[in-house]
This record gives sequence, structure tokens and C-alpha cells, in this order.
Amino acid sequence: MIDFFLKGGFLMYPILLCSFVGLAILINKFLQYRRILKDIGRPEALKARTAILVPLLTAMENGGNEKELSVIGTRQVREMEKGLSWLGLIATIAPLLGLTGTVTGMIKAFMVIANSTSVSPSMLAGGIWEALITTAAGLLVAIPVHIGHHYLEKQADDIAFMMKEITMSVYMRKQNGI
Repeated sequence: MIDFFLKGGFLMYPILLCSFVGLAILINKFLQYRRILKDIGRPEALKARTAILVPLLTAMENGGNEKELSVIGTRQVREMEKGLSWLGLIATIAPLLGLTGTVTGMIKAFMVIANSTSVSPSMLAGGIWEALITTAAGLLVAIPVHIGHHYLEKQADDIAFMMKEITMSVYMRKQNGI
């Protein structure tokens, strides 16, 4: 495995970094969203003052109107979604790094051809190895990160909807004096 990594050339290092950062963000956000969904999905979420709802509930207790609640809710959602844009960036950059490795590998292969009067396949192998390995590595990083990014975006949308639903329910009860 290390041999493959080394044959992929210097672009394997940023691809490896992308894989570690992407995996760390995926795990962190997955656990965070799972905890939030569990907390706000409980019937006692309002009584327990679930952390993500606290600013909204506090604003309602202080007489906040719909616009203020909307701004606070949007701020909470944006805070919760921090890190998702990095996943999108990694999913975009990883295959581009792989493609760059493909180009540099092919350049090396053609430089061998240009500098030799007779070329054997083994002389071209190093550049071709680099080209293929970096392409595969970039795709192997990007595909799961891209899938995870979309899954987490869906989870964030579900949380945002539940927050809005809970907030509007409490707000309407308060407006109606219930």
C-alpha cells in the first residue's frame, strides 16, 4: 500500500490530507446531527431546553417577533452547518488533484519518450503509474465525501425544518395565549 502511495507522486500527499480532513468532518457532523435529531425529536425537547432551541425559546420568552425568530433560527442553522462547505470543497478538489497527477504523470512519460531514441514500456511505467494512481486516489476520496456531504445536507435540512416547526408551534400557542 505504501508502495502505491509513493508511486503516485507528490500529489498523493494533498489527496491524503483531503481524505483525513474529510473523514474527520464527516464523523464529527454525523455524530453532531444524530445527537441533535435525537434531542429535538423527543416530546420533552422544549422542557429540557435542547441546546439548539435555547436561543429561539429565549427570544420568544423576551417577546421576539417572527422576523427576529427567523434571524435567530437562521443563525442557529448556519452555525450547525459549519464544516459542510469544507466537505463540498474536498469533494471538488480531490478529483482535481488526481487529474493533476494524471497530467504530471503523463508529462513524465512523454519526457522519457522525448529524451530517448528507443523507448521500452518499463521506461514509461513510472509516469503511467503516477497518472493512474493519483486519478484513482482522487476519486476514492471524492466519491464517499460527496455522498456524505449530501447525506449531511439532508440531515441539516431535516433539523432546520424540525426547529422551524417547533418554534412556530410554540410561537402560535403563545400568540393564542395557550
